[in-house]
Order: sequence, then structure tokens, then C-alpha cells
Amino acid sequence: MGRRKRIAWITASVVLTALLAIHLWVPRPLFKTPTSTVLTDSHGELIGARISADQQWRFPESESVSDKFARCIIAFEDSRFRYHLGIDPIAMCRAMLHNLRQGHVAEGGSTLTMQLARMARGNQSRTLFQKAVEALWALDIELTYSKDEILRMYASNAPFGGNTVGIDAAAWRYFGRDAHNLSWAENATLAVLPNAPSLIHLGRNREALRQKRDGLLKRLMDDGTLTPQEYQLATSEPLPEAPLPIPNQAPHL
Repeated sequence: MGRRKRIAWITASVVLTALLAIHLWVPRPLFKTPTSTVLTDSHGELIGARISADQQWRFPESESVSDKFARCIIAFEDSRFRYHLGIDPIAMCRAMLHNLRQGHVAEGGSTLTMQLARMARGNQSRTLFQKAVEALWALDIELTYSKDEILRMYASNAPFGGNTVGIDAAAWRYFGRDAHNLSWAENATLAVLPNAPSLIHLGRNREALRQKRDGLLKRLMDDGTLTPQEYQLATSEPLPEAPLPIPNQAPHL
């Protein structure tokens, strides 16, 4: 065997061994947190729920994510989500340059998959070492799951303020209906919350939340997802005033 072939074989062996080690390291399933008990009628409509054992409103993992929410969260958090393999070098370089100019960490550069990895690892501290671990987990997640599965896991486990976790619970808590029936403005509101879930706190930072929502809606108009008329209508919608009670139509069940 020639020297080049031997080096190539050794390199491939090391890479494959590393990938296998990472794959064995990352748990299956990613999340083992308790979920709320959810009761639906024969048409699939929510008629009741009970809070999870850890006192979170966390519904079982969504079977699908609405197209509107998918477009909103990708536009806001990770515009190249459909194309990268868990790590986005462009976003990382941009964040590094921005942070150097600012003199502090003002931008993270994490992909949605890296954020999913961070949530699955219990939201470890934001250090360079933890970022590296998240990147390795993100690579394995991308090689294991489809993009739609990753998006579904993210949406089902992201924090939406207070003790509300996941898009399905958030839709009922803040808008009183199923996540698939939300408007563009409502989806945009939920899309910006995992980035800073404390913004939904009643009576605090509501203008900052509105600015984030409207900025995302403007981005969607600029990329052609929304028409100017849809943008105007969406930005005129009010923010939620207070968390709503979860339906409780059949407590005896």
C-alpha cells in the first residue's frame, strides 16, 4: 500500500471511529422529559390536559410542524437550515466577527440543530467547550434524523416562556387554539420567543417582543413569503395579553 493510500485509509478510519463514538454518545431518544397528559375528542380537538410531573406545560411531541411556523423559525434562527449538516460555518464566522467588534458575546452563530442539541443536554453553560460538544451532537443528529424530524423535535421542546414548553402547549397557552391554526403574526411571535423566552413575561419588554416579531415579519415580506398587504395586516395584530387556561371540558376523564 502506497503512502498516500495508507494516510487516506488511516484518516477515514479515524473519522468513522469518531462518528461511531459520537453516535453511541448521543442518547436515543434525545429527550426523556415528562409530558403533559393530553385528552382529545374523536376529531382530535383538545378538550383537556394536565401539567407534566415537572410542572411544565409540555405536550407530547408534535406529529408535524405547520408550514408557517417552519418558515418563521428558519427565517429567524437559521436561514440555511435546509442545506447545512448541523454546523453553519458562515454563521459562525459572522458571529465571531460581530462579537469581536462588540467586545462581548452578542451573537451565537448556533444552528437550529445545535440549539436542539443544547436543549437535549440540559442547556449547559455557553462556553467554547460546550459549543464544540453541541456541534458534535448536531452533526450526529443531522446524520440520524431528517430535517423535518429535527424541526419537529425543536418545536416540541423549545422554551416559550414561564413553564410553557413546545409549540403545541404555547399555541394553547397564548392564543387558545391549535398550533396549525395560528396566523402569521402569531407564528412569528412564537418563533422569536425561544431566542429570549422571558420577553413574554406579562407587563415587561412587550415593546421589544413586538419589535422582534415585526422585524421577522418584515424579513418574510422581503424574501417574498408575505405580500405587503399580509405584512401590514400581520403587524397590526395585538400581542397576547395573558396566558390562557388550557381547555378543561372533561375533568372527570
